Amino acid sequence: MSLSYRQPGVILTDRRFTVPLDHTEPDGETIELYAREAVASDKAGQELPWLLYLQGGPGFGANRFVGRQAWLDRALKDYRVLLLDQRGTGSSTPATRQTLPLRGSPAEQADYLTRFRADAIVRDCETIRPQVTGGAPWTVLGQSFGGFCTVSYLSLAPEGLDTAVITGGLPSLHAHADDVYRAAYPRIERKVTAHYARYPQDVERARHIADHLLTHDVTLPNGYRFTVEAFQSLGLMLGASDGSHRLHHLLEDAFVRTPGGPELSDAFQEQAQSLLSYAAHPLYALVHESIYGQGARPTAWAAARVRAEFPQFDAAKALAGDTPVLFTGETVHPWMFEADPALRPLRETADLLAARTDWQPLYDPARLAANEVPVVAAVYHDDMYVDTAHSLETARTIRGLRTWVTNEFEHDGLRAGAPRVLDRLLSMARDEV
Repeated sequence: MSLSYRQPGVILTDRRFTVPLDHTEPDGETIELYAREAVASDKAGQELPWLLYLQGGPGFGANRFVGRQAWLDRALKDYRVLLLDQRGTGSSTPATRQTLPLRGSPAEQADYLTRFRADAIVRDCETIRPQVTGGAPWTVLGQSFGGFCTVSYLSLAPEGLDTAVITGGLPSLHAHADDVYRAAYPRIERKVTAHYARYPQDVERARHIADHLLTHDVTLPNGYRFTVEAFQSLGLMLGASDGSHRLHHLLEDAFVRTPGGPELSDAFQEQAQSLLSYAAHPLYALVHESIYGQGARPTAWAAARVRAEFPQFDAAKALAGDTPVLFTGETVHPWMFEADPALRPLRETADLLAARTDWQPLYDPARLAANEVPVVAAVYHDDMYVDTAHSLETARTIRGLRTWVTNEFEHDGLRAGAPRVLDRLLSMARDEV
């Protein structure tokens, strides 16, 4: 039974669906999906087209908006919106250290998680679409990884799409995970350099923190082992519109004086653990590199292996000389499964996923070249998370796709620029029809 309730300017309805765990076995085991339907209060009785939102990640549930926040306000002017928790996230049969042991051994857990990639998410969408729209195609808005899923949707089931809108999420159709990270580390370095140019005082602050972590064993209040590599990974923030400013504020009060000498403050440690912990989204760490898996070549902890090609990211070497300590970005490493209490029980499962050699294709270049669905995409000029060159190469291969390339926003432009970003993209899509 669906439950509806009100927030300012919007009526929300909780919806649940049953879908096959493996869509090649439609009569086999099932899982539950959760989605939240949203419609403007003054349009609740109207027949409106549907917009499906696919969240970034992988591993994050859909936004829990209050009222008509961010881009949702613009979308509700024209659509009923379905905010889907993709399988394994949010309230959709979550995959965590608490639930995955129900699957059995690490090998059985890894086999289970191979069914949590973009192709399965698209099949989920096509399974629930007739129940939501009565069979009519819908508009899909894909942010970041949600954009990757949207390109898979165009490859696997374009008949389900009226329009595709992508923000910061045009993937390479062919790049191996090694290629993705080989392109990523120079982008990350540029973001760090820009941060230090904006806040030069942070160079010495970061060096001081890194030196402390290299010479002290620090465990955060939640049990997270806070190493220098973990500290560097806080650079993940630099891909967001306000990330440089937030990182600066984090660093400025890192130390306090104690009877035993300078120590990392409780306030700093509390903020750091909230940024580092994967407790709320462990699937992100588990399947992050597998979203690039296609064919027989394993991902094999690509980000960690490729990092060795960029010695400037070695904090100990930076401290031994006079160079700044570089932060890192959207990369997942084996040490995270030792440092983070939410990931420790899943280390063997993660290793098995990294060794897989049977990944199925996620994209169909021939079908994309013959695409007939109106597609528009925002490509952020120096996106830290998704390589701009890869995105533009893919844009050229999808028939009819129109891009808006901008340096006005970072990867989170849909949030930071809402509703202007969505309004522009929807206008571009209407012009294409």
